[in-house]
Amino acid sequence: MFADLFATIKVEDIVEATKETFYMTIIALIGTFILGILLGLLLFLTNKGGLWENKWVNFITATFVNVFRAIPFIILILLLFPFTDFLVGTIRGPNAALPALIIGAAPFYGRLVEIALREVDKGVIEAAKAMGAKTRTIIFKVLLPEAMPALISGLTVTAIALIGYTAMAGAIGSGGLGSYAYYSGFQRRDFDIVLLCSVIIVLIVFLFQFIGDYITRKLDKR
Repeated sequence: MFADLFATIKVEDIVEATKETFYMTIIALIGTFILGILLGLLLFLTNKGGLWENKWVNFITATFVNVFRAIPFIILILLLFPFTDFLVGTIRGPNAALPALIIGAAPFYGRLVEIALREVDKGVIEAAKAMGAKTRTIIFKVLLPEAMPALISGLTVTAIALIGYTAMAGAIGSGGLGSYAYYSGFQRRDFDIVLLCSVIIVLIVFLFQFIGDYITRKLDKR
């Protein structure tokens, strides 16, 4: 029964598409983590009462975050075509999807970072300031370590969103399971491929969720 159901699927194609999905997700997640941490720190530190209180920097950063969070991802990809072509040299393939994936996900993660930093006990920050700790020390020795479980939890949520983004990017030729499901499955009315790609994407989501939850539990000192 299952042999008949998936008879039209080429194993090498599904393996290659899965590899491309993992590649896009992991590379984009690294970029999102770095940019998201920077955005979250800027939002937190330049806010009222923050260590770098500056209403204009905060306003500009918040505007950037809000604007890019508001743009639907499929439209963002189209808007970034000229930038992607300039940066990567093409608008097709896994590498071409990376700029849109990072720019689309980093503002979302940046807000999660800001929320995580706000949850850090202010008493710990005040104690570090009273001991004469510099801002850099407070950031890297107090804020980020104390917020790390929440940061990893937020990164897990972002990773799952990125997996969905890679599937959407596949509809315009980025490769991966989304592209394989759309071009080889949907357009050819071969819904066996669509079903298998959906199952694999769900399994990838479960994998990232499991890893994220495991790391969060290990880091949580409560």
